[in-house]
Amino acid sequence: MGLGSDRIKVSLEETVVEPEEDRFQRFSLIGWWDQARIRNARVLVVGAGALGNEIVKNLSLLGFGNLFVADLDSIENSNLSRSVLYRAKDNGSSKAKTAVRAAKDIFPDIKAQSFHGNVLYDLGVGVYRWADVVLGGLDNREARLSINRNCRKLGKTWIDGAIEQINGVARVFAPVGPCYECTMSEMDWKLLNKRRSCNLLTKDEMQMGKVPTTPTISSIIAGVQCQEAVKYLHGMETISGKGFVFNGITCDSYLVEYTENEECYSHETAERIVSLPSKASQVIVSDLLARARNDIGDEAVLELGRDILTALRCPICQKTEPLFQSLGKVRNSAAICPDCGRRREAVTAFTIDGTQDFLCRTFAEIGVPPFDIVWARNGGTLIGYEFTGDAVDVLGEVAPCVKERSVTIRDKQKGMDNNG
Repeated sequence: MGLGSDRIKVSLEETVVEPEEDRFQRFSLIGWWDQARIRNARVLVVGAGALGNEIVKNLSLLGFGNLFVADLDSIENSNLSRSVLYRAKDNGSSKAKTAVRAAKDIFPDIKAQSFHGNVLYDLGVGVYRWADVVLGGLDNREARLSINRNCRKLGKTWIDGAIEQINGVARVFAPVGPCYECTMSEMDWKLLNKRRSCNLLTKDEMQMGKVPTTPTISSIIAGVQCQEAVKYLHGMETISGKGFVFNGITCDSYLVEYTENEECYSHETAERIVSLPSKASQVIVSDLLARARNDIGDEAVLELGRDILTALRCPICQKTEPLFQSLGKVRNSAAICPDCGRRREAVTAFTIDGTQDFLCRTFAEIGVPPFDIVWARNGGTLIGYEFTGDAVDVLGEVAPCVKERSVTIRDKQKGMDNNG
């Protein structure tokens, strides 16, 4: 009996494992699986609705270590039937913040940060540069197009998901080959222009449009998205340039291959990104323009990557009200002239060539968000200046140690290939 008891004791001692190893032990049975790659990966999730909930849930269960979740909306009762991370007590709360809190409940060791705001105008592009891969859980073309162009400029892969009723599609867009814009049809552009037809001001009615979906289709499509992200991070072949289409009525699925449009406006990658140690609130517009012209030539201009609202002008009163605000924070009702009641025109800026009257302002003062990237262009040369001084404020607990440096996109991609 004594010998038998000793054997049992030794056997139990030999099977003791570390908590993390025990948690993800089943994954290690997959021959190619590298939990360290998953733990060290940095993932940006844009959209925290039905798809975003499933994405965040899956990433947390898989043991992803660094997560940034961005969404504009707050939770309402109708979200509770399609969003696994939300409860009735969460009504009125930020979707992004609540999703991050739920992710930490699922995987306490995860580092996660939320962003509650308009990703088109108020999310600094530095977050895209921070990420190893971007996952989209969106319901509009304008946001997808913005993600697509940001990722293409930075040489990032992003994985899109779209659902309607019980049908859906997941697709992977790499830094080369067909991109999201390449897939847009004439009807897509008509619908996009209709959305933009509110004179560039956020239209209140736009928030009323709802896409009918079910939790079943969101779980299918988000599952494929996360699976493709895992494959990508392991250096495996993905469905890049293709879409996985699922028909819930017939339970049929198939891959569709997209064609690259050689004249696509999104097909532009920056030569390098320069990290500035300053914040957007500390850099004067004229100073950065001067630096850009020193770096890439006297004809260089700055591009903001997004339209900013500089003023509202009344065509009747001829009065102009300077604003310098993010378009994502200006409601349609603000366009009404307080004097004559007529709709005012939005005066916007995108390119800075030295003739503007706001050159003495900081970038934050003209409506550029923190941790953004301002682009400098001279002919075919494009480089970016990142306000890295804002990184800690925006990234929070997922912020890496940063310092001023200049990194070429090619070097960044090489590092991704080597390190996952």
